[in-house]
Amino acid sequence: MPRSTFVDSPQLDLFETVAVVAMPPAVVEPTIAAVPPAAAHPPAVPIADVLMPATFRHPRASRDARLNGHLVAYEFRRARRKSIGFSVGTEGLTVSAPRWVGLAEVAEALQEKAHWILAKLQEQDERARRLATARVDWRDGTTIPFLGETVIIVLDPRCTGAVLHSSDDTLPGVPRLTLHVGLPQTAAAVQIRDAVQSWLQRQARRIFEERCRHFAARLGVRMTRLSLSSASTRWGSAGADGAIRLNWRLVHFALPSIDYVVAHELAHLREMNHSAAFWAVVRSVVPDYEATRATLRDDALPGFD
Repeated sequence: MPRSTFVDSPQLDLFETVAVVAMPPAVVEPTIAAVPPAAAHPPAVPIADVLMPATFRHPRASRDARLNGHLVAYEFRRARRKSIGFSVGTEGLTVSAPRWVGLAEVAEALQEKAHWILAKLQEQDERARRLATARVDWRDGTTIPFLGETVIIVLDPRCTGAVLHSSDDTLPGVPRLTLHVGLPQTAAAVQIRDAVQSWLQRQARRIFEERCRHFAARLGVRMTRLSLSSASTRWGSAGADGAIRLNWRLVHFALPSIDYVVAHELAHLREMNHSAAFWAVVRSVVPDYEATRATLRDDALPGFD
């Protein structure tokens, strides 16, 4: 990722998936934000593991390329930029190139980055499959994750609002947490979803505020404002003015995962970059952050739409 990404923007976010290839003179290796320079990336999914050649098609594809035997139809854009850029998102591969770069140079850059592109496309496909299986059926008895535990939703018209109950007398394998929601059995799915989401967001703010106070004191930084976000591609961001934004969906994860993101963003108030010094700050309060970060990347969130 170019250095100017951090210089030009007052905010930093987690887990970008953008590769930039400088043309000319040399191709710059793609990097992922929020990965320390000293730590190796987790090994990419080997393309050889795909039993049959795959086809990846962007819905706005205008060109295609065969990369290591796989057909990749990609969106191609001409842009006011100094380099060829590759971006892999939920829709597929987008390639952006300056007007002075010829199509032959674009094709050559695609081949040079074939392994990275295919690995990211496979990751997106696997994530989409996980999301499909995680979609919530909003009804009495459905389950959602909360702080790393399974919570059973119970429609209870006698209840005001939503109240979490816990029990240590459940059978093995049966969740000990139930969320009683003050709705009748005839409630529509959207009513149940909105009530549960509202409760989760209240819990998120309460938990995030407490964890931010805890880590701000340990890091010797001052947070000026905390706000919740619903971003689909980032867990958090930090502003140079001390403002912190955290994705409320973090509340689905166990506390160590929340602590990692909180510490990550607050560490930016000391190091507004992703340098080795920044990661040393993170490690000073979350020594095992690498393992925790993998959970955020690999676990699928419940579908709320």
